[in-house]
Amino acid sequence: MLQKKNLTLQGFSDADLGGDSDTKKNTTGYIFTLGDTAVSWKSKLQHRVALSTTEAEYIAILEAAKEMIWLKNFLNELGKEQDNASMFSDNQSAICLAKNPVFHSRCKHIQLRYHFIRELINDGDLSLLKIF
Repeated sequence: MLQKKNLTLQGFSDADLGGDSDTKKNTTGYIFTLGDTAVSWKSKLQHRVALSTTEAEYIAILEAAKEMIWLKNFLNELGKEQDNASMFSDNQSAICLAKNPVFHSRCKHIQLRYHFIRELINDGDLSLLKIF
C-alpha cells in the first residue's frame, strides 16, 4: 500500500560507452525510485554502437524516458499523480541536446528517432536535470 509520505518519482540514467569488450556496444542503465524505494531498473546493451559519449547517453535517456512515461501513467491510475517527477543524467551535452531543438553539425549522426526526448521535454512530460 502506498503511504502519503514523499512519493515523488525520480529517475537516474547513465551509459557506458563501448563497455562490451566483444562488440564495443554501449550499456544503458537506469533506475527509478518512488520515495526511498527502487521501483524499476534496467541494465542492457544498446542495439547499436554509438559514435560518441553524447549519443550513448542520449540513447540511455530515451530508454529511461519511455520507462518514466509508463511509470507516471501507472501511478496516475493508482491516484498518485507525478507532476514533479524528474530524471537525472550525468552528461551535460546529452541534456543540452535534448533541450535544444537547434540542429548541431557535430550531432548529425544521432538519428532523428532519438529526438522523441525533445517532444517529452517540450510537452512538460519530462524534466531532465544534471546530476552531480
